[in-house]
Amino acid sequence: MIYSAEVQHMCKVAKGVDHGCAPIPQEGKWVQAKEIKDISGLTHGVGWCAPQQGTCKLTLNIKDGIIQEALIETVGCSGMTHSAAMASELLPGKTVLEALNTDLVCDAINTAMRELFLQIAYGRSQTAFSEGGLPIGAGLEDLGKGLRSQVGTMYGTVAKGVRYLEMAEGYVTKMALDENDLVIGYEFVHLGKMMEMIDKGTDANEALKKATSSYGRYKEAAKYINPRHQ
Repeated sequence: MIYSAEVQHMCKVAKGVDHGCAPIPQEGKWVQAKEIKDISGLTHGVGWCAPQQGTCKLTLNIKDGIIQEALIETVGCSGMTHSAAMASELLPGKTVLEALNTDLVCDAINTAMRELFLQIAYGRSQTAFSEGGLPIGAGLEDLGKGLRSQVGTMYGTVAKGVRYLEMAEGYVTKMALDENDLVIGYEFVHLGKMMEMIDKGTDANEALKKATSSYGRYKEAAKYINPRHQ
């Protein structure tokens, strides 16, 4: 370490109180985080690319500074899905500092990692006050049954009104309208459940029927429309 001539000729002044850094809440404990291994917790972060063409929701489960579990969900850009595939291999096993300085292929994923790092460094994790945190595998619970992201896709115009395309429940196949052409419900297919049934040997048409349900006053509709073709 090199000191300038000015510093070298200064007289030394003793340091007074030194109580260390402020503790942060982590998995039910208060921790003075001084090293990367002091960081633990499960938390989420959202990132976006420079043209804001797409976004990424990143979920990490960190134990003793090491990323043990990573869930990458992307929307809005086809290339992001391939980047997410690579990031899902890159992240587990890295320290949070390594992950922060790793090219995660897509700017949106990189930005999500940056935002998430800030949260965990300041003790703003989802598990801040949960004793012992969450087990590895907790990230999958965000997806629910069928292991699909919670996606909402809606479209509307002044001329033709609204179109429901996908809800959290599933892929919307029909919209229910009343006598005033107002939406009162919709029919949807839970794609995750349908594919699970098909994988277990159920006929595709039968699986489609079993995975189809409705929401709202669907059965009371005056008419039904296909949101993609009508």
